[in-house]
Amino acid sequence: MSARPRAVVLLSGGLDSATAAAIARSEGFDLYALTIEYGQRHSVEIECARAVARALGAVRHVELRVDLAVFGGSALTDCIDVPKDRDLGSAEIPATYVPARNTVFLSLAMAWAEAARAQDIYIGVNALDYSGYPDCRPEFIEAFERLAALATKAGVEGARLRIHAPLIRMTKAEIIRRGLELKVDYGLTRSCYDPDRAGRPCGHCDSCLLRAKGFAEAGVKDPAF
Repeated sequence: MSARPRAVVLLSGGLDSATAAAIARSEGFDLYALTIEYGQRHSVEIECARAVARALGAVRHVELRVDLAVFGGSALTDCIDVPKDRDLGSAEIPATYVPARNTVFLSLAMAWAEAARAQDIYIGVNALDYSGYPDCRPEFIEAFERLAALATKAGVEGARLRIHAPLIRMTKAEIIRRGLELKVDYGLTRSCYDPDRAGRPCGHCDSCLLRAKGFAEAGVKDPAF
């Protein structure tokens, strides 16, 4: 059995979560990757998450279905158009926000972490180059960590659960540069909110625009294209 500590890593198959997972590995953790199939329209990311988990040597990769499409209310889970060519500087929360998604994801990661005797969770949220989602902010991550201390047996007994959001104050270009330092294969990742049936990115949604901006500012070509 490995003597390395364990970390549950939320792995979507996108650029940010792959980088967060690579950072966790570089910080000495065995990776327990958790991918949530939440009823999103872009299932290509699930396949990418499998590839990333293999490439990073995850000890275990769990794929869990929690169908948030039953509730709807988002362009990613409902019959709502994905916004295209939006002003990324807008303060408006876009239609691609999925109600309570990161709260649900972190709750599931917390459950697995406690069962697996892991004290660390990694999530690839970002509060700079992002679409303005309220559950990507530092205040949310800090609040969830406080909740974990109250809501778990481990927390009550003094085994503090740490929520790591290593990308939260980084630009997309900084994220990409850090990932490249850690040998992340970004060709395995996809980030589009509205890919076609072949999995090709639309090039116009917020996620595509942010990814393109990041690679341009990092001065490197996106290997996914």
